[in-house]
Amino acid sequence: MLQLDSVLNSAEQTEAFAAKLAMAVSAPCFIALQGELGAGKTTFARGFLQALGHQGKVKSPTYTILEPYQIGELTIYHFDLYRLADPEELELIGAHEMFNEKCINLIEWPEQGEGWLPQMDLWLKIDYSGQGRRFALSATSQRGELILAGMQTG
Repeated sequence: MLQLDSVLNSAEQTEAFAAKLAMAVSAPCFIALQGELGAGKTTFARGFLQALGHQGKVKSPTYTILEPYQIGELTIYHFDLYRLADPEELELIGAHEMFNEKCINLIEWPEQGEGWLPQMDLWLKIDYSGQGRRFALSATSQRGELILAGMQTG
């Protein structure tokens, strides 16, 4: 399993790391974002979306569960499953329709949707590391391995 580890010390470095990943990803892709509250998951999502051309605000979908972003022909769904009581709630919001060939899905708190979510291509684990954050990006599918290989050589 390929893995890319980085220690990042600012929101700007987090956004730059996310932008590098965004440039390597194409749809369909499923990216799990795991970390404690305040670890930088939404900051990562903001950098990812802005690198793809989103110009508006990027807010945490903690209360709405989902924020969709249309960037040209590409749709990016930013999920925050923190408040999900049961993975079946994803069925109620029609999430299965969002898991298609034309979408990239960023999924915060993926463990809350365990058993219902499709296989992730990439798994980003963010941990506190002193004043910064340790980012461990792992490939969890063949598509994920190709993306990570491209990031490491690019």
